[in-house]
Amino acid sequence: MRGMTRREREITDREAILGILDRSKVVHIGLTDGDEPYVVPMNYGYTMDEDGTLKLYLHGATQGRKLDMMRKNPKVFLEMECDLQPFAGDVACRYGLAYQSLMGRGLAVILEEPQEKMDALSILMKTQTGGDFTFNERLVKVVSVIRIDVLEYTAKGRAVPERASAE
Repeated sequence: MRGMTRREREITDREAILGILDRSKVVHIGLTDGDEPYVVPMNYGYTMDEDGTLKLYLHGATQGRKLDMMRKNPKVFLEMECDLQPFAGDVACRYGLAYQSLMGRGLAVILEEPQEKMDALSILMKTQTGGDFTFNERLVKVVSVIRIDVLEYTAKGRAVPERASAE
């Protein structure tokens, strides 16, 4: 992945990255349909290994454009953000937005095995609600479940500058 332009905003601390993953509730998944871009917002669950390996879990209908595109080209781009806070400045170019975000690229894998789907949906619900949920084979037959194997990612943030006022 290309280097980050604003290196001073890069977040590398594992706990801070986990915080972004916990507070962001929607991931924007970028796909391509031939030469046409397509972005879809989705709820997600995640796991992160001690070494930083990240996997996202998504669910949706059992058919449709998103799945068709993933079958043709499993390469995806992802973006999520949290802690959005507009701020004002004394001149127009000092207005801005405080945030934390995570972006990356990965490969979409459409899960077929019922147990994998049940486990993935439990992870998704834990991320979204903090609660523990279980699923059975009957429930997972009616949804598609997608795992994104994230190949690389970066996180960054911007705080409200001291000279600015939060709106």
